[in-house]
Amino acid sequence: MLNRNLLILVFIMYSFVAPAQQKLDVQGHRGARGLMPENTIPAMKKALDYGVTTLELDLSISKDKLPLVSHEPYFSATISLTPEGNAIPEAEEKNYNLYKLTYDEIRKYDVGSKPHPDFPEQQKMVAYKPLLAELIDSVERYAASRNMPPPHYNIEIKASPEGDKVFHPEPEEFVALVMQVVQEKGIQERLILQSFDPRVLEQAHSKHPDIPIAFLVSNLKGLEANLQRLSFQPAVYSPYHKLVNSKIVEACHEKGIRIIPWTVNDKTRIRQLVRMGVDGIITDYPDRVEIPAK
Repeated sequence: MLNRNLLILVFIMYSFVAPAQQKLDVQGHRGARGLMPENTIPAMKKALDYGVTTLELDLSISKDKLPLVSHEPYFSATISLTPEGNAIPEAEEKNYNLYKLTYDEIRKYDVGSKPHPDFPEQQKMVAYKPLLAELIDSVERYAASRNMPPPHYNIEIKASPEGDKVFHPEPEEFVALVMQVVQEKGIQERLILQSFDPRVLEQAHSKHPDIPIAFLVSNLKGLEANLQRLSFQPAVYSPYHKLVNSKIVEACHEKGIRIIPWTVNDKTRIRQLVRMGVDGIITDYPDRVEIPAK
């Protein structure tokens, strides 16, 4: 009888713990930047290999109005080589403005061969900045071919008032161009749109109220002050991980907001945040996150 009661107790405890564990949204930052060239199709596939729930990526716009995957709206000197194989001087990198180049021109640059000083484990290969449409097609096929669940996407629209009409279109056009691809590919129900720019989030929420919005934060203003910068409540609050403590997690959950910090690469810190009850982890190293077995 004692053994039977013990088994019942264990089952009850597991029934409460397991669902909570399964809710952790593991997001591969720029795919799996610690392991593969960032924001490339190989990086996204590597993230899926490690069981991420969501692919986190950044978008810019080309001269011919095509959404492409890139963290900067120019060719970063840290990761880029010209079509001739030459390094780009850091002082000149912003001259390689994606918004002033057609995608055919952008496609010729190599963003995977140059060693990254911050990510020594990163595998080097010739790689390019893909179109959003191509990336979605590629990872959807990859997941299906391996009987993986269809991936979710956390897409960051990289914009600022200073960059309008210089490095990218204004928010209304930027959001429209991105959502055109999203709708063509039918991934709306697996999408989060995120940005540091409240103008982008307001535009996205106004035109597409069913799409979950994530508010990226790196300042010290605090939860309440940041939420007041929006006219609506976002689905996700996404602060820099060092700004996160148990009180902020609790405050977000009291408001019905998910909290998903970025970018967490230390295993100990990942465990701390999971114990605090965060709803997700954005990391360059999805292999460092202990993903509960389903």
